[in-house]
Amino acid sequence: SPPSPRNRSLSIRSHRGTGGTGGTSTLGSGSTTGSSGRRGFSLASLSLRNHHQPELSRRLARLIKSENSLIGAHEAAGKERVLIATQLSEWGEQTGDDSISDVSDKVGVILSELGEQEDNYAHALDESRGVLKAIRNTEKSVQPSRDGKAKIADEIARLKAKEPETAKLVVLEQELVRAEAENLVAEAQLTNITRQKLKEAYQAEFLATIERAEKQTILARHGLRLLQLLDDTPVVPGDARAPFADAAQARQILNDAEDDLRDWRLE
Repeated sequence: SPPSPRNRSLSIRSHRGTGGTGGTSTLGSGSTTGSSGRRGFSLASLSLRNHHQPELSRRLARLIKSENSLIGAHEAAGKERVLIATQLSEWGEQTGDDSISDVSDKVGVILSELGEQEDNYAHALDESRGVLKAIRNTEKSVQPSRDGKAKIADEIARLKAKEPETAKLVVLEQELVRAEAENLVAEAQLTNITRQKLKEAYQAEFLATIERAEKQTILARHGLRLLQLLDDTPVVPGDARAPFADAAQARQILNDAEDDLRDWRLE
């Protein structure tokens, strides 16, 4: 008997009666590592001027900017997947071949879900990038401490060379002791946060990579099952193909894919 119906669509095609322009993924595949969406940019934060970065945090600031480009690339890839899935489904519908129409539509659902996984991965990368910002911000906060200590040390060296008997040297040396103590605390905080946040950021990224890879593998295997339903045995001119008799099995394959995604757990 055919599988019991579920409360969802099994098609990616546009709902022309509602004025929709394209379908969306129908498989329930919630991500465990990238669940939050990204915030769009704000006009208030845009400037044509370069934001000055202290020397200490400049390299990490460049890395974080590059991560943002990578995130955008995965988001764009996900959107393109969904668009291609819709185009495949709508092309299959207009072929007039019931087998191609049904299989292309179900394959479109699988492709669309592959795109959703790409988007989930982008969200996880964005969260990882946010963790790296904690290191960058700490580096920025430590730089003034380093600069202040160096400035006092330079002034002491200058006075010792030009005015070795000045009473100001005693005051500056006391200031240097305080500056070195403050810098010692700041440097300890920096090394602690750097180790903690570096580990946290890339653990999150690697776990998200595993999730994306394993879920996309699940989807690809079910996509191959769908293609096996399409009879590609050559026919001679004038012969008609048998009607498509595997619609129920195609629906079941999507059900299986949904179940596998829902049951997925990181080992």
